[in-house]
Parts: sequence; C-alpha cells; structure tokens
Amino acid sequence: MAAEIVLFCERKKWHGRSISRAFRARGIRPLTVSLAACGLSTETRTGLAIPGLGDHLPKGALVLFVPGGSFEQVTLYLGVLHALRELGVTVWNYARAIERCVDKSTTTFFLQQAGIPTPWTWTGTGAEAALEIVQEKLAQGCKLVQKPLFGAQGEGLRLISAPDDLAPPEEVNGAFYLQEFIASADGMHRDWRIFVSAGRVVASMIRHGSSWITNIKQGARAEAAIPSQELADLALRAASCVGADYAGVDIIQDRSGAPLVLEVNSMPAWQGLQRVTRTRIADSIVAPFLDACLGATEQSSAPRGQEGA
Repeated sequence: MAAEIVLFCERKKWHGRSISRAFRARGIRPLTVSLAACGLSTETRTGLAIPGLGDHLPKGALVLFVPGGSFEQVTLYLGVLHALRELGVTVWNYARAIERCVDKSTTTFFLQQAGIPTPWTWTGTGAEAALEIVQEKLAQGCKLVQKPLFGAQGEGLRLISAPDDLAPPEEVNGAFYLQEFIASADGMHRDWRIFVSAGRVVASMIRHGSSWITNIKQGARAEAAIPSQELADLALRAASCVGADYAGVDIIQDRSGAPLVLEVNSMPAWQGLQRVTRTRIADSIVAPFLDACLGATEQSSAPRGQEGA
C-alpha cells in the first residue's frame, strides 16, 4: 500500500526521529524523504517526482526541513510543496507560510499589517542607505541588530553599536536587514519561545542568553515558563498572520515589559524546549495534522502507543 503521509525531513536528525515515533504510535509509517530528492515530472499522473510514491498522491505532507542550496534549488523544493497543495494534499507548513517566515523582511511585513507589535525594522539592498540608517539610529541612542535575511538559530547576527559594525554587502548577499536592539529593564538577555500548533499554545520557555543572542544553539539556557494570556494571544496571532499551522514564535519584552514579536519560525527546532516541558511536542504536531488530513474518525481507529520525544 502506498504511503498516505509524506514526511519531508532529514532521516537521521533528532526532530525527524521524534516525529516518526509520534506517527508510529498511531499505527502510521510515513514515507520519509528529503525534498532534495524530489522534483516535478510529466512521467507521473500527479506531475510529481517523489521517490516511493510513483503515481500515488498522499493525503498529507508534513514539512520539518527544507534543504538549503541555490536560489533555483530552493525554488524547486518549494515548488514541490506548492504542487502538492494545488493537488489537494494537506501540507504543514504550506510553502507560502514557509516563504513568509524564511524571509525575515516578509515576516515583519505581515506582522505589521496584522497590527502585531514588532521592533522597528528596515530592509533594503543599498549599502549607502543602510549606513545612513545606522548613523541616524545611533544618533538617536538606539543600537541595532543586523540579521541575515535568510538565517536561523542565531547564526550571522551582528550587534551594531558603531557604523563600522555594519557588515559589508558581500557578507549579507547584498540584502540588509536592520532591527532595533531591544534591551530589558534589568540588563539581562532573555526572550520567550512559544510553540504554537493548530491554533493553540502547546509549550513555552524563557531563553536566557549568556550574551545578547538568546538562541539555544548559541548556548542560551532554557527555563520552563507559562506565558501570560497576552503573550499567548500574541503568539497565536503571529502564527496565524503568516499562515503557519505550527510555529515557534519568538517574543521579547522591552524595558516597560511590553511584548514585541521578533520572529515566526515555520520550521522550528524544539529539542531545547522539549527538555523543559512535559508536553510531547512531536505529538502536539502530529495529532492535529492527522486530524486535518486523515480525519479524526480514521485516526481514532489506529492503535496508539507510547511516543517519546
């Protein structure tokens, strides 16, 4: 029998193994494949070339990872996800949501349009314009953070406290993303990661950074924490405005305690969060995903076991 569920991930990664266990606990063995192995083809009835599917169309596709590569390669990977959605397959997260989140400037745009508070941000391709912005904001007493337009896990971040701190164009592929640095009232470095799935908050933590970078991969410490209703609602609105079915929403609080959404991650890591919560995060993704693509009745007939995250 052809697979009803496709799992796009890297087979040997922790998150892929965790999600696979959650599927197996429900009697489902998804077809696990990398998007790098997929493409489009006129030789199949579906127009897709996904190893292991042939002419068969799955009911659902869960996306944990989109490989990096050239502009053309990434466009092709996302094209496969777009094609699945066009064919009526349930795709989490849909390619449009991934596109909106991977490009930080687009995320900022949707946050602003939805009326969600986010730090002052400027994006452009002109080095001279970027330098002028830096000089202007520094003169106002503001520091800035320069981020790669496409980046994750705190890599490539720069704190701009002087004009010479601005990265040259070749280091950022000619795209400048500048965001106001938000300092806390007590000078400590921390923010929230709130994990959202299917319209509800399933887990959250405060990340304490030894430096101003608070990503777990950069050495930050995770602390289990329950968000206020204000923070929870903000996270839900942020995920919704970019169209993400599941997401990791990063929120920082300024000197007055007012929350600001920094980013929405459509392919969030949760290994650090899993260590400080009893919630089985993989299960909180898989269960509503299966409800969406297979239906609660079909899913409830499958045997359940113990899933370890």
